[in-house]
Amino acid sequence: MPIVIWNNSFYLGVKQFDDHHQHLVSLLNRAYDDFTAGAASASVDSILEELVDYATYHFTAEELWMQEQAYPGFAEHCIQHVQFIDKLAQMLHDQRSERKVLLLEVMTFLNDWLTHHILKIDSDYGLYIATKGMPIQMA
Repeated sequence: MPIVIWNNSFYLGVKQFDDHHQHLVSLLNRAYDDFTAGAASASVDSILEELVDYATYHFTAEELWMQEQAYPGFAEHCIQHVQFIDKLAQMLHDQRSERKVLLLEVMTFLNDWLTHHILKIDSDYGLYIATKGMPIQMA
């Protein structure tokens, strides 16, 4: 059972990023499924590695798009991205050292961050493109 169910409130109007966000939510749901199934630490490693890789890919694409659109919140948005990657990298480092990361910690962080980031922070650029008269691209 998913912890986050994708719905229309998550759509920003940029299909590429809506698709990326759906994938990130699916990773969160996989983490939750692993947690509820009592997954081993190898599962935590795998999820964290995939999250770092995919989030880096997504953030790079999103930031390039923001620059091209002259998005006024670009600098602040980039700070949010760096903080997210740093937190995931720390969790991965901890997981590989003597301090094992609890899957619950990963799941809670991802749930809080992703839902807040998509629904609050990213929604600002969704509103920005709407005010510029750009067409909304629903998936």
